[in-house]
Amino acid sequence: MKPLNHLEYYRLPWNYADNGISWLEPTTDCNLRCEGCYRDPRGPGHKTLDEVKADLEVFKKLRKSDCMSIAGGDPLVYPQIVDLVKIIKEMGWKPIVNTNGLALDETLLRDLKKAGVYGFTIHIDTSQKRPKVTAETENQLNDLRLHYAQMLAKVGGIACSFNATISDKTIDEIPGMVSWAQQHADIVHTMVFILFRSPEISGDFDFFVEGEIIAIEDTYKDTDWGGSHTLMAADAVAKIRQADPQYKPCAYLNGTADPSSLKWLLANRVVLNRDILGYFSPKFMELIQTVTHLLSGTYLAYADPKSIARGKMAAFFGGLVDRKMRSIFFKLLGHTIRNPGSILKPAYIQSLMIIQPVNFETDGRQDMCDCCPDITVHDGKLVWSCRLEELNKYGAFVQTVPKK
Repeated sequence: MKPLNHLEYYRLPWNYADNGISWLEPTTDCNLRCEGCYRDPRGPGHKTLDEVKADLEVFKKLRKSDCMSIAGGDPLVYPQIVDLVKIIKEMGWKPIVNTNGLALDETLLRDLKKAGVYGFTIHIDTSQKRPKVTAETENQLNDLRLHYAQMLAKVGGIACSFNATISDKTIDEIPGMVSWAQQHADIVHTMVFILFRSPEISGDFDFFVEGEIIAIEDTYKDTDWGGSHTLMAADAVAKIRQADPQYKPCAYLNGTADPSSLKWLLANRVVLNRDILGYFSPKFMELIQTVTHLLSGTYLAYADPKSIARGKMAAFFGGLVDRKMRSIFFKLLGHTIRNPGSILKPAYIQSLMIIQPVNFETDGRQDMCDCCPDITVHDGKLVWSCRLEELNKYGAFVQTVPKK
């Protein structure tokens, strides 16, 4: 496989103050325990609605965003989740609920839709001990994913994304999930693969807080499920290409220590009648982000189902401005000639995302996601959500130093 070269992709223009996404945590409570989760289930629980509003005001003061990811814990166990979605909508963000889906039913979904929910990112993987679910593999969980996708499609007008934490024990199942998503591109809009991390598999380091050595607590030690190998974006790319040899990323976010690292790696494919016509080019993604920011003042993160169904329009207008997009248009034309009945059928834009969390350089530097979209609020300041537990436990971020 050709090595991944970040310079071939569009570096998303998102930054600390002007980003596609922000991350809100109204609760630490959760009705499942996922391996690899970086949130302590023994946390303080629910914030008051006034406390959450104060966090939102911090975002409004310090950071532009297209979307507000409502996370936790699991936000669907938050007693005032419907009210919160309405507040976020009224403050000008697209409310995106990040949930395991366990508490979601059609009644709650309709209430959230009425309040203004824009989309869901539903976390499903084999690390979860779900009641009445006996699946032992990631691909056996595809029926459960389909259940939620069909529920969202029935209510209508809601973006549908799924994510899964991937370890070296489950990475071989990525091709099956990619193929499954392709078959359901009309209702499954995004698949996100989050690569497992644990300090135990990151190297031979000591951990310090403000000069004092500490022992990493058991909360961070999930290697029984996660395995012993630090996965990188290229590992996931190789597996995606087993299912979809056409796969081509178009955009990325790099790391804070290594500019060539691919912390968020985005690819958008156009699917017609379950056939893949091709992938967005970096230049076309740059055009989308630039025009969206000019017109709306924010960078685009989530699109609504109507926009996602405009793959033919994207192929046509993309082909006008970028030769790399013309191959999609010509494939669309050939597909229509061979299958005249498809002329009235929509082509869907489906995203595949790889997230490569923090990894440690040999000198101890922590390579974080530069311009992280999942920034949250802690004590009135913007901080990395994936490292919030360090602040809660120690009052400062943990530093890593190679052992002598």
